[in-house]
Amino acid sequence: MITRTTHSPEETDALAATVAGMAQPGDLVVLVGRLGAGKTRFVQGFARALGVTEPATSPTFALVHNYDAPVPIVHADLYRLVSEHEVLDLGLDESLANGAIVLVEWGDRAAGLLRADRLTVTITDIDETSRAFQFEGWIDRWTT
Repeated sequence: MITRTTHSPEETDALAATVAGMAQPGDLVVLVGRLGAGKTRFVQGFARALGVTEPATSPTFALVHNYDAPVPIVHADLYRLVSEHEVLDLGLDESLANGAIVLVEWGDRAAGLLRADRLTVTITDIDETSRAFQFEGWIDRWTT
């Protein structure tokens, strides 16, 4: 497990950009944390680093947002889903198989349905601007 701390939204963006630099087509990133912990902010920094020019917004009600970039990015939110069928209907496995990088907020709610080969990012808010990030997975990709 790798742990990092950020002290501002800009530092969170920079950390997300570092993680995005490690990502490869077909990767799954699961984001875990309470409401307001910074999951969507992390996705925003990650997506921007990979060339997404439009604002990345929370897909809480749309469930999935697709972003065009050199490697397509799929951003899903499982917060409102209550059944396995709803999760499977999102087509996340198909997106991964097609080479998209898939980021899933509230992915811990369906951990058994998501493939084990993934990066899990657990975000804990320390105060209004500081966040602790725990990364599980991709250990071979971390250089520092």
